[in-house]
Amino acid sequence: MRVTIALEGEEVILMKGRRHTPEQIVRKLREADRLLAEGSDVDAVCRHLEISIQTYQRWRSQYKAMRPEDVVRLKQLEKENARLKRLLAEKELDNDMLREVARGNW
Repeated sequence: MRVTIALEGEEVILMKGRRHTPEQIVRKLREADRLLAEGSDVDAVCRHLEISIQTYQRWRSQYKAMRPEDVVRLKQLEKENARLKRLLAEKELDNDMLREVARGNW
């Protein structure tokens, strides 16, 4: 969607929000590093990658110097951690239920 601001005559492109996978983010950050090394400014790089400057800065702080395989491993570890937390919560509920039964508060 393109919008023209009447006072200044500038054309502004409003970008549709979309979700990127961590692998896509790392690839875009690597491309941004390449473009910045070639002498482009951050505004031009963000336009080329079709992201906002704020998104670029947020991604940069979150993913810093990660490689795509590091991101895949991180996501696997987060998934495993969530599964283990869920198992621990179920175990704690079972233990709590057994304590209640043992006290006779049934």
